[in-house]
Amino acid sequence: MRVGITAASPYLIMWLAGVRNINLEKHCLESFGEPDRHPLNPRAPRQSAVLPAENPPLAWYLCALPHPWDWTKNAHLAFEYAEGHHWEGPALARGLQVTLNNARPITGWGEHSIPGFARGRNQFLYRTCRNWQFAWWLRTNRGAPDAPPPGQLPPPDPDAPEQLTFL
Repeated sequence: MRVGITAASPYLIMWLAGVRNINLEKHCLESFGEPDRHPLNPRAPRQSAVLPAENPPLAWYLCALPHPWDWTKNAHLAFEYAEGHHWEGPALARGLQVTLNNARPITGWGEHSIPGFARGRNQFLYRTCRNWQFAWWLRTNRGAPDAPPPGQLPPPDPDAPEQLTFL
């Protein structure tokens, strides 16, 4: 799977996370529990990443915060492995163009994905957090499990192969 990113201007923060579990008690990146992290260069006008097709996470999530920061212009794109698929488009905000090869975007999620009973639904920082919205979508539509408590994951294998390369 290959992800190409073209930015019209530098970003303050940019990351790519493989989501395997969720923590609905938190918002922002922490709502994705213990994701596979793939940092990107927020200042690069063009970059690409090759992601493994083996043992894919429930979804991949790209997030970029503009500089100067304005949450309404945050870029977000959720996508999943899909052999043979190709997609090009914006990451929910103008200025960040993404190309996906062997992957497709996940659409149809948003504030409406948060159930009425969710703690935090009426709190601005949770309700407007697109990561938290998508985490709820993953719970409802993909049965995303809860993240293990901190410190419960085994330590990373130092001999494990790298999962990301920049071209």
